[in-house]
Amino acid sequence: MTDATKLADYIQNRTGGKKVEMGLVLGSGLSGLVDLIEDATIIPYEDLMGFPHAGVSGHSPNLVIGTLEGVHVAVFGGRAHYYENGKPDTMRVPLETLKALGASTVCLTNSSGSLVEAMGPGAQMLITDHINISGNNPLIGEQGDARFVDMVDAYDPKLCAIARAGAQQAGLTLHEGVYAWFSGPNFETPAEVRMAGILGADAVGMSTVPEVILARFLELRVVGFSNVTNMGAGMSATAITHAQTKEVAARAAQDFQALIRGFLQQYGS
Repeated sequence: MTDATKLADYIQNRTGGKKVEMGLVLGSGLSGLVDLIEDATIIPYEDLMGFPHAGVSGHSPNLVIGTLEGVHVAVFGGRAHYYENGKPDTMRVPLETLKALGASTVCLTNSSGSLVEAMGPGAQMLITDHINISGNNPLIGEQGDARFVDMVDAYDPKLCAIARAGAQQAGLTLHEGVYAWFSGPNFETPAEVRMAGILGADAVGMSTVPEVILARFLELRVVGFSNVTNMGAGMSATAITHAQTKEVAARAAQDFQALIRGFLQQYGS
């Protein structure tokens, strides 16, 4: 029995055997969505061996199992980042556990810096592809042919279509674009932001990409949303701070929650 299977059995015992269809990983400042979950069972990460300690303010390190808009979800209230421990596979155990719980899909969310003038702070972006600028990979050291993961349509086209329909239903503007992963923890330099734009990125951030790689390795379908909290370095006269990103994420929380709820309503219909 694998560690993930043991964890899944433990979680099933804690929840009374609740079904899980989808995982939802919440980014910085987005934990308010947890309050909307019905019939919720809350399990602290510290009770789950191998789960990371989410050490960044704005994250709530709990696994919440319940129902949201009729969809049976496992909500990860926080994530660990590569820059916290130097391990790109730091979210592997949670995703393996999600798979062992029977989920087929994971919805990944984050906060990001925009490289597009028309997509300012408070905007929501559907991630349609990514660029791994960090050069790190959670599958390094993995053995066997399964490590050679096809990343075409890593962000599932059918789920993206559902996301668009959900945003339209909620009356929200949903931008679309490519997300570039920088390792952090420092924010990007203006030169790095310009480079990312030249390469085709529309937003930059410090998470999500390793999780997408792991999810596709585990054959989980992926959809991703980015909550824009700032313009990229050098694009604004305002200095970028973590406090600022949390504040903007909190202000945009209502739109973000409406976006996710609209997506789930369409997903479950």
